[in-house]
Amino acid sequence: MIICCFCSNYPLTFNIKMWRVLCISFLLFMSCCFGSMGLNDDQQQVPCLYIFGDSLSDNGNNNRLKTTAKANYPPYGIDFLDSRATGRFTNDRTMVDVIAELLGFEQFIPPFADVNQGIDVTKGVNYASGGAGIRDETGYLLGERIPLTQQVLNHLSVISRIASVNGTTAKEYLKKCLYIMTIGSNDYINNYYARLGYTTQLQFTPEQYATTLVLEYSNQIKTLYANGARKMALSGLGLLGCTLGEISLYGASNGSGCVEKINNAVMLFNNKLISLVDELNCNFTDAKFTYLNTTAFTPQGFKVTNASCCEVWNDGMCIPYSLPCLERSEYFFWDLFHPTTAVNVITGQRVYKAQDPSYAHPVDISELANLSLPN
Repeated sequence: MIICCFCSNYPLTFNIKMWRVLCISFLLFMSCCFGSMGLNDDQQQVPCLYIFGDSLSDNGNNNRLKTTAKANYPPYGIDFLDSRATGRFTNDRTMVDVIAELLGFEQFIPPFADVNQGIDVTKGVNYASGGAGIRDETGYLLGERIPLTQQVLNHLSVISRIASVNGTTAKEYLKKCLYIMTIGSNDYINNYYARLGYTTQLQFTPEQYATTLVLEYSNQIKTLYANGARKMALSGLGLLGCTLGEISLYGASNGSGCVEKINNAVMLFNNKLISLVDELNCNFTDAKFTYLNTTAFTPQGFKVTNASCCEVWNDGMCIPYSLPCLERSEYFFWDLFHPTTAVNVITGQRVYKAQDPSYAHPVDISELANLSLPN
């Protein structure tokens, strides 16, 4: 891997113990709520939005798969349009739904599972899959899922359907689109730190594992770049050791409310991902990559951070048709691993328009969307 330069004044280390943050990937921040689609009055800022990731972004791709990682039953979606359980792993909207709203999209980005049902793929597609990871074997004990490798292949199949858009070739058109990637959590929760079924801890130290993950991630990102992607936002991981699921499995470390060995491993990944973003920006000057920092905030404003809003099975998922908590905006966790929409709203707001430079590096999503890039 050739690096043309390494230049960044962005902090590469974080004091984990000062934040007893209960978060996974995008489990962060303070509580508040928006309405449904259409909250942003501005004109749509990008012509299309393509989403890759795991259950934090999945909006129905797992519904027809043989897997335990699906959320197409109540109480999931209780606050969504018509109280529909669409396959989103929360009570209402995901973080990427909120970002789409802020970007001016009038409709939610459809899942790849619906691509044969007449959806307009030129406006965007969501490829995310619950249980998926950067590594192909990640999450296999959960059942079927769509790993990042296949998500990228699915995107290439979509590109093949786009011969041209208003006289513009597909590749030229895609250069104007925004790509968001939120993946990697399952490579720790449902692989490296899983109790059974995986050998990665025997193969790699945490440092080696983070290096391997980021290298595999980089290869998929470069494939997307080679096929037209020029504006890409890469999410760092949240402090996975602070999720209720991992705490119940491993127990909190002494003097901490979290599982510190998992958090330390996550920070190795995040630091390497920041370095990758810098490298990509140096090597591909006709594109822009940005890192979304999901460990920059504390959960101030939430009354309940030590319990899930819904009743859960042993696997951390909501019990079907159970009654969730009534004050959902006061809860940080929806189930044992996923945030409530109150958290997702703030997450989306913060990474869309960063009020602090530590929230996104080197630009936030609003800047990325409106950036003019050289040909």
